[in-house]
Amino acid sequence: MKVFINKRIPEIGIKMLKDAGLEVTISENPELTQEEWLKYCKDADVILNVGQNKYDKDFFEEFPNIKAIALYSVGFDHVDIDEANQRKIPVGNTPEVLSRATSDVAFLLMQSVARRASYYFQKVKNGDWGEFDPLHELGQELYGKTLGVFGLGRIGFEMAEKCKKAFDMNIIYHNRSHNEEAEKELGAKYVSFEELVSESDVLSIHANFSEEHSEIFNESAFKKMKSNAIFINTARGGFHHQKDLYNALVSEKIWGAGLDVTNPEPIEENDPILKLSNVCVLPHIGSATIEARNGMAKVAAENIIAFYKGEKMPNCANPEVYKE
Repeated sequence: MKVFINKRIPEIGIKMLKDAGLEVTISENPELTQEEWLKYCKDADVILNVGQNKYDKDFFEEFPNIKAIALYSVGFDHVDIDEANQRKIPVGNTPEVLSRATSDVAFLLMQSVARRASYYFQKVKNGDWGEFDPLHELGQELYGKTLGVFGLGRIGFEMAEKCKKAFDMNIIYHNRSHNEEAEKELGAKYVSFEELVSESDVLSIHANFSEEHSEIFNESAFKKMKSNAIFINTARGGFHHQKDLYNALVSEKIWGAGLDVTNPEPIEENDPILKLSNVCVLPHIGSATIEARNGMAKVAAENIIAFYKGEKMPNCANPEVYKE
């Protein structure tokens, strides 16, 4: 069975695939041309996908040879799951292994924004140490404040736990269903979306993205937030409307924002949001640790090896394909 990997991943995953007897082809060019992409896909049985390549109806019709897809990510919003189900194509993903790393970045962004760290670091780099001014660009403390989590799954739980232990923050959340573990261990309170928006001092997104949530954090939502609120997005840029977020920040409807994802992504270099002192933007590095990336490679390889053996993928985004 032939496996195509469109970008290099940690060696642990590649070795696992080869040791299992799979034929592995890895693109040495991280920016494939359309012609190169077509050739690789036509020659493969399985794709181990790194990045946000679209797997829609057109793709599946053009490449009927593809029997399975293993994603090097937790999110799978770039895959047409309904289409994959119709064709009995399992789609693997990599949950759990990057929960800590991604929540670390959310926690980092929260603190960076609260103390305007990016702004002050840039001043130091510019040689602008400045005179002491008791009122210049002050930050805010987080002790005892309320963290609102949109999507309290594993990553959201890790973020909430950090905030509880470090700053004794109150935890509220909005989910499709109740998270009994969070309610029991963290005293988390389930609230409506309206309550989440209006009661959070820090609002952090950790949900899986779907079209129903497209730009749900927009002008209407930002208007309902506290004026001291910090908005954090480490999930998908599509959750927020970028211009509305900028307007909310400059009009002081909300206090600050920390983004590991942007809308669009990558962010345009002249986006005015980058000039604000109360904003910190990172280039989608939520899983960028040695431990997390190795773990993702291992899980992706395990998914492919299980498929090769005729077994169910241990981490499958569309387990319904295994139902008779």
